[in-house]
Amino acid sequence: MAEQSPLLTVYPSCCLVDEKVEVEVKGLPADSKVTVHALVRSDDGDDWEAFGHYTSDPLGTIKVSRDKCIGGTFEGVEAMGLLWSMRPVPETKPGRRFRKTNVQTPVKVVFSVHEGHLDKGFKHRTPLSSATAERWYLTPEVQRVDVSEGEIKGTLFIPAGSGPFPAVLDLWGGQGGRVEYRSALLASHGYVSLALEYVGLLNAAGQLQHADNSYFEAAFTFLQKHPKVCPDKVAVMGMSFGVSVTLGLTAYSEIVEPKCVVCVSGSHIMPLKGSLADVYAALQQNVHKTRYDEKMRIIWRDLLLPIPDDPSQKVKMSEIKCPVLLIAGEDDQNWPASESAADMRKMMEKAGNSHLLTVLSYPGTGHLIEPPYSPHVRFSDFKLLEAKTKVVVLWGGETEPHSQAQEESWKKTLAFLEEHLYDNSREVTRM
Repeated sequence: MAEQSPLLTVYPSCCLVDEKVEVEVKGLPADSKVTVHALVRSDDGDDWEAFGHYTSDPLGTIKVSRDKCIGGTFEGVEAMGLLWSMRPVPETKPGRRFRKTNVQTPVKVVFSVHEGHLDKGFKHRTPLSSATAERWYLTPEVQRVDVSEGEIKGTLFIPAGSGPFPAVLDLWGGQGGRVEYRSALLASHGYVSLALEYVGLLNAAGQLQHADNSYFEAAFTFLQKHPKVCPDKVAVMGMSFGVSVTLGLTAYSEIVEPKCVVCVSGSHIMPLKGSLADVYAALQQNVHKTRYDEKMRIIWRDLLLPIPDDPSQKVKMSEIKCPVLLIAGEDDQNWPASESAADMRKMMEKAGNSHLLTVLSYPGTGHLIEPPYSPHVRFSDFKLLEAKTKVVVLWGGETEPHSQAQEESWKKTLAFLEEHLYDNSREVTRM
């Protein structure tokens, strides 16, 4: 086989992270057993890999989108299996999570093909052929701007062009910090997007403080008044804790009147006209309901269960006046997302506004529903901000169904935003 000159190609070699690629190998002997391997080094310095076992066709070619993988980190005909089935290499410390912290650099994926059906030892072997692909959250034309407007902290992403554009206020979850990659990707699809920092903020004395509702209202107003934004076409997208904030503001705020909202892996359980601090307080009251799996990984989903019957303990869904897209994983071990989605549907049916609600509920899917082809992370380290300690949290999900849910829910999210924020015809800059 070494005398042959196999060639591995990836097309496109540069694209957005939510675009599919074609991996092909040519120039192999017919019926060759080979392993196609993919390797990424994360921004945290961890190596992640995936691999599949293939047999070349009579012409000596392998096409990942066409051919059946018979072993490895995935099986079957899976065009993007070499990305969504990625996991940390065996020597990595457990509990790692794949997150892009610098969206101004690409995710570099090294694809390689190796002789034989291998399961380990890739870094010690010389491949028959290799190629590198760059996958971006950010198209080159998108502008990234640090925001420090009054008390607001975040990053604003502005698409290329004169605008004005629809906008999305992007609220991540309880880990805190500034999470930019989803906002960057939304901007690459034509939306001004503000990745708002709101968990783990420090006051003047250096103490942790919970952002109150006025903080989010100021962020929404900042977006509305931006010269590149259509003021009547602003959406809010929440993940985990961000869902509580999103629904509460949409129901009660006289300032935050979004055109539509997207809620991922969260709940409506929050005291009437409450705030983020009230959600934290409710969780603290129920900390005795914390469970652990057989490996002592924390399961927090029971802290908000059972879903209360008392309407004063839930967002008043009858007050929602805009379209809502709810995305829930049925194996979410962190939040009772599927139970909450079912209760929200029931509340809205009773109130007569269920026509505004779309629920996407996915079996075998956990809490961390990321953009498509992101590695599935079933558990990872989690920093408790107030206790300043690190624990391991079980997020849930099984790799294949979770990955399918990530792909489908992102497509439907983009379609939902397009339907409610854009006119029928538009052009979006693509890489």
